[in-house]
Amino acid sequence: MSSTAQKFYKHQDLIYKLLLVFICAGFIVYFFPKSGKFQYEIQKGFPWQYENLYADEDFAILKSATELEEERSQVKSQSAVYFNYNQGIVDNIIASYDENFDKVFPDSIDYQFPKPELRRYGSNLLKGVYKTGVIKNKPVYDSGRLIFIKKGNEVYEMRLNQISVLNNVTDDLTSVIENGAYAAYSNKYLQLYFDGLEANVSLDEVLTKETLDIELGQISETRNIVPKGSIVIARGELVEGDNLQKLLSLKAKYESQNISDSRYNWVLFGYILLVLLALVMLLLFIRTYRLSVFLNNTKVTFIFFNVLVMVLLTTIVVKWSPQYVYAVPMCILPLIIKAFFDARLGLFTHVIAILLLGFIVPDSFEYFFLQVIAGIVTILTIPELYKRANLFISIGQITLIYILAYFAFNIISEGGMEGLQWEDFGMFLLAGLATLFVQPLIYIYEKVFGLVSDVSLLELSDTNSKLLKRLADEAPGTFHHSLNVANLSEAAANEIGANAMLVRVGALYHDIGKIENPTDFTENQATGINSHDDLSPKESARIIIDHVINGIELARKYNLPDRVIDFIRTHHGTSTVQYFYFKEKEINEDTLITDFQYPGPLPFSKETAILMMADSVEAASKSLKNPTSTLIDAFVEKIIKKQMDEGQFLNANITFKEIQQIKKVLKKKLNNIYHLRIEYPE
Repeated sequence: MSSTAQKFYKHQDLIYKLLLVFICAGFIVYFFPKSGKFQYEIQKGFPWQYENLYADEDFAILKSATELEEERSQVKSQSAVYFNYNQGIVDNIIASYDENFDKVFPDSIDYQFPKPELRRYGSNLLKGVYKTGVIKNKPVYDSGRLIFIKKGNEVYEMRLNQISVLNNVTDDLTSVIENGAYAAYSNKYLQLYFDGLEANVSLDEVLTKETLDIELGQISETRNIVPKGSIVIARGELVEGDNLQKLLSLKAKYESQNISDSRYNWVLFGYILLVLLALVMLLLFIRTYRLSVFLNNTKVTFIFFNVLVMVLLTTIVVKWSPQYVYAVPMCILPLIIKAFFDARLGLFTHVIAILLLGFIVPDSFEYFFLQVIAGIVTILTIPELYKRANLFISIGQITLIYILAYFAFNIISEGGMEGLQWEDFGMFLLAGLATLFVQPLIYIYEKVFGLVSDVSLLELSDTNSKLLKRLADEAPGTFHHSLNVANLSEAAANEIGANAMLVRVGALYHDIGKIENPTDFTENQATGINSHDDLSPKESARIIIDHVINGIELARKYNLPDRVIDFIRTHHGTSTVQYFYFKEKEINEDTLITDFQYPGPLPFSKETAILMMADSVEAASKSLKNPTSTLIDAFVEKIIKKQMDEGQFLNANITFKEIQQIKKVLKKKLNNIYHLRIEYPE
């Protein structure tokens, strides 16, 4: 192998991580806006903290959203409304009237007025009503509004209230007839009109909408011009009113400009440099404070993948509609990292992601403040994610913090509650509901990345699981021992702040290798029967030692996660099977101690170290005859001191102080198990 290949092989992990950083940076920068970024932070309602700002060229002042809305409302209230007049319907109504007149007014009856006169009167009434037209339903527009009636190729202008409403025509005709000379024939006329009346005027929605769209499109989005060289805002002036509009207009103009290729390249280079700095800081943090995570490429990839997903998701939302930026559930990120690793790494990762998003979100200071506060609350309020009640309560608290902080920023910038957009609070509620997706997301990540969260550990701790059920049935003594060790380990882990759920699960499964030959272990043997009586000490030691290897194989067969298998692998470290070693030494003085040692490795975490101590103490405590409090204390001290002398905890990040605390817990628990009282001197 060449020297270059050797160097590459030696540093392949580091090369992979650097490549991962560059790939993530490339994806993030690709989705970032490529225009120049306005160099000033605009804080509405606060004094301008920078130097006097002058216009470097002419620019127009954008109208505010309120001004534009007022203009649009005014245009809508004054825009032309078009109606179609259908003459054919009127002709049909008159023809129907003439056809039915002789039936209602037969010749066999004598009338006060000549029949032609009666016919003419009723016809003129209809023509009078339909002269301006009849509409089916009352329009939504103001009754006095000017409208346009299209009658053939001609257009007439009139007031909307000049058109009759179909439901009111009968009443109007009745009133006219009953107050006139022909009141005696009112019922006959109404009989003629009853079924024949019909609306002949309808709203021309297409033409009305086209006209409105044209007029709305003609509204100018700007007002006035700020000439080159004039002052935009002076230092100390409040950023509000006209000053705010000038700044927003200048910012919009600056960010919408098409930049030259050379300037574009500089902007791109700046983005890449800043994003790389942020991601490298995250990588250095992991290397410095979470070395075990740093050495695992899968875990590093998982962390960077989550940062990338949250940044890209927020970037897409900002490009689509910036007002929905708070609907993105950013608190999922620290929750996920905490579920698989720890709170400190979760918060730091969250802060890095928020820093990256500061380039693209509107009101970046407000966004950064809200998201960091929410991230801190997320870390502090969800101690145990596997408890569903904790998740629901914490999401409620996170949403409340969001709302309070957003409310505070708004009343500061607006000087009151008038400018509050209450629908924005719905964004925080939506983000809270979306955060509930963290549970199925954790499950998906476990399957994809092969990681283990506290949720899975809770499932594994169920003693009705298939493997633990088998252990209880086939090796009941070992199962009982494992339960005792689990209780001791969990108590010790809680005392020193280690992962109690992880160490409990590790303790439950640490001796599953004894299922292969349970009667070869003392706790499963019947009274007076010992299978080792017929075996040599070396053979017996091999059987005892092999329960570790058998346990690892069985764990893999049942798909136990590596974090749990680590407890099986390390719970004896490189200790010696002392009893059989000394028996063999009596037979053969040249016996090698290595033949009676467990293969290791040594415990490499607080949790695996706790299990080694608890396992040794619990197993040996069964040999105590007439245990007393003093005897138990000395017994615990002796066993753990021996392990320390052998260097079993050299690879575990555990302190002497923590070992002392663990010993204290083990003594207390064993005293409780044996129901002992403190001995008093005679």
